[in-house]
Amino acid sequence: MERNGNDSARVRMDSSMRVLALQKKTLGTPRENLDRVRQMLKDAVPSADGMDGRNVPDVIVLPEIFTCPYDNSCFPVFAQGEDGEVYRELSQIAREYQVYLIAGSVPELGEEGKIFNTSYVFDPSGRRIARHRKVHLFDIDVPGGQYFKESDVLSPGDSVTVFDTPFGKMGVCICFDIRFPQMFLEMRKMGVRMVFVPAAFNMTTGPAHWKVLFRSRALDQQIYMLGCSPARDAEGSYVAYGHSILTDPWGRVLAELDEKEGILEATVDLAYTDAVRQQIPLGADL
Repeated sequence: MERNGNDSARVRMDSSMRVLALQKKTLGTPRENLDRVRQMLKDAVPSADGMDGRNVPDVIVLPEIFTCPYDNSCFPVFAQGEDGEVYRELSQIAREYQVYLIAGSVPELGEEGKIFNTSYVFDPSGRRIARHRKVHLFDIDVPGGQYFKESDVLSPGDSVTVFDTPFGKMGVCICFDIRFPQMFLEMRKMGVRMVFVPAAFNMTTGPAHWKVLFRSRALDQQIYMLGCSPARDAEGSYVAYGHSILTDPWGRVLAELDEKEGILEATVDLAYTDAVRQQIPLGADL
């Protein structure tokens, strides 16, 4: 696998980082979904002009495929490139709120007409500093449960994605990627302290595997893990589990939502990753 990221930032002395994850219902069109993101942010976060430094997020995270229904028939219809409205507005949101924006994931129209499940990462100036294309596509067939094949429409990425922030190195992957520990070992070797996972588990895999996977990957690599899910819509073509979650390097669940629309807010102490690694050295950094 290739590695994907930037190397520009320095780790700062303050290891405290405030995160905010939007668990929103997925509406029918990109415009409707962007408007809903803006409304949720307006209700939760002061604009940059009104910020006074208290309870202001450093990082905002959006869910997997948050701009259109999670349905193979929708991906070709709503896929856009970096010249599209979705990309431009996501960059603008990061700039307006002066945050790192883990922009969930969107159907990306890429080279040669290929469509990818893609997460963009923007810095507080609105500059894209990373792009993760989902490597492990969601192709499952559970008798009596879920059937879905992303590969019928989507193409896989081939990169492990790590990016720099003033808080240290961060990783991003998408949903089904979480089931492949080798990706997280690669990120650990690259120095990550936290991984963000836009993810839309369903009502078959969610109750069985969601929490245990986030706790396991946190324990595997002694990192913080944050999963941001869409809210559950029982009438939708794809019913997401919800339960956006934050786990720490000791494997504890620090915060978890239910299935409804909501916002997960938390402050993480990234120095705790170093403390845990000193207490239980695994040798993965060698």
